[in-house]
Amino acid sequence: MYESVQYVEEEADGHPTGVSLETHLGTFATEEEAIAAARASRDAYAGRHEYAWWIARRQGERVASWIADSRSGREFAVDVSEERIVDPS
Repeated sequence: MYESVQYVEEEADGHPTGVSLETHLGTFATEEEAIAAARASRDAYAGRHEYAWWIARRQGERVASWIADSRSGREFAVDVSEERIVDPS
């Protein structure tokens, strides 16, 4: 099982507070479904100024297998064999 999660950095008076609001987007049978849900959430977030990021990971794990954010427009994957984040494009 996989899950998708959205994080939004909370702001006060236009400045980051250091607090991130976490929203669980769902649990899915495949990683592809989890990534699709995270991408849909990212697309729906377009136009907002608060910094946000999305992840897909195996349910219960702390390490994400897919990561994207609201400012770069890029997506990243985790290369487990080398223990590093890579740009799959």
